[in-house]
Amino acid sequence: MVKQPFKHFIYVFLGFFSIIQASGQEKVLTMKDAEQLALSNYPSIKAKASQLNASKAFLKETKSEYLPDVNLSAQQDYGTINGQNGPLYGYRGLSVASSGPALANQNWNAAFGALYLANVNWDFFAFGRAKEKVKVQKSIVGLNENDLAQEQFQHQVRVATAYLNLLAAQQLAKAQQDNLNRSLDLQKVVVARVKNGLNPGVDSALANAEVSNAKIALTNAQQTVQDQSNQLSNYLGIAPQNFLLDSVFVTKTPNNVDQQSAVNLDNHPILKYYRDRIGVSDEQAKYLKTFAYPTFSFFGVYQGRGSGFNPAYATDQAAYTSSYGSGVDPTRYNYLFGIGFVWNITNPFRVHYNVQSQKFTSEQYQNEYNLVSQQLRDQQLLADTRISNALKNYREVPIEVKAASDAYVQKYTLYKNGLANIVDFTQALYTLNRAEVDKDIAYNNVWQALLYKAAATGDFGLFINNF
Repeated sequence: MVKQPFKHFIYVFLGFFSIIQASGQEKVLTMKDAEQLALSNYPSIKAKASQLNASKAFLKETKSEYLPDVNLSAQQDYGTINGQNGPLYGYRGLSVASSGPALANQNWNAAFGALYLANVNWDFFAFGRAKEKVKVQKSIVGLNENDLAQEQFQHQVRVATAYLNLLAAQQLAKAQQDNLNRSLDLQKVVVARVKNGLNPGVDSALANAEVSNAKIALTNAQQTVQDQSNQLSNYLGIAPQNFLLDSVFVTKTPNNVDQQSAVNLDNHPILKYYRDRIGVSDEQAKYLKTFAYPTFSFFGVYQGRGSGFNPAYATDQAAYTSSYGSGVDPTRYNYLFGIGFVWNITNPFRVHYNVQSQKFTSEQYQNEYNLVSQQLRDQQLLADTRISNALKNYREVPIEVKAASDAYVQKYTLYKNGLANIVDFTQALYTLNRAEVDKDIAYNNVWQALLYKAAATGDFGLFINNF
């Protein structure tokens, strides 16, 4: 029977070993996980989201601009009220508004005064200017929404491309490692046969050259892996690191490469964004037109005023008090309301050219929309061709790999037995390496072609939901 302390030690040891083993297993980064991480981390998407929130907030402010201006004001002053007959213009508010009798001589009698008022100004009719401004801002919100959507879509494509490129680079590095291992095996055989006098010494030089070439090719492949890994890290918005990727893209082809897009070309995220640019420009042209028309305003004022100067001050300059309470207590009230009409009759001439300029901007956006639309249509046609060619290569590559592998085994056996020269063997070695590289590229190219179709049609589900 095992004693309890020893059993406890065994359990602790097994638990510790399982933790070490679990921590040593690197987590696979799936394509879908990469996409979600990128959409939540990438700075340009965050910037587009902030831009959308800003436009929504400004829309609320735009809607409130139709409300009347309501101002409350109160002031309490102390000073003299010497009046003077003559014209006066209070340029930019740089003069006082003292009101009093025009006396023969200056005096320095001073008292407190106060003014309290409520003012309302409301541009209640301007030929739809306020509504048009709201429409412009609503169209800008729609534009920013589609801008965010098209940025997310394009970034999904960028991330998927970087993911496949990194996976292809990793596979190519593995192929170069296998090629180096075979070159080292060749080197061992050659050295042994040269030492035994079975082969000329030049064979060892050729074998050494093959090993060096294989090492250089492996180093270059590893550098490509690092470059592609950094690119993917950048798109994911995280620090550069080594990734363990999903092997499904190098072991199988898409479930249905002939699947048709569920998205109409007109609803392509990029085209929707370009179409909304036209809509915003058209709305701005309508808004600018309203500045050619007059503005009708309602205004009203209710005012209370206090003064330390008595009504008899014009004939008796002693009829005033410097008491603060008497000066700021309102004793006179006035109200005023009315409707105003303002129209700068030269505005129509200026507005005409503003509207004309905006219409040319709309034409510019329309031409850019037509260009992008044509490019996407051409890409859709090209996508089907790329998928077809990628599938042809995918079906052909197993034949190439098997033939190259058989040739390598045959030449290796013949060379070991002195029945083939090293040139024939190295040629077989090169052919096998090329076939393995073609195999890795063939699988990857099928997925790349499907991704190209998803990008052209605007339906990312064609790619992400096809494995």
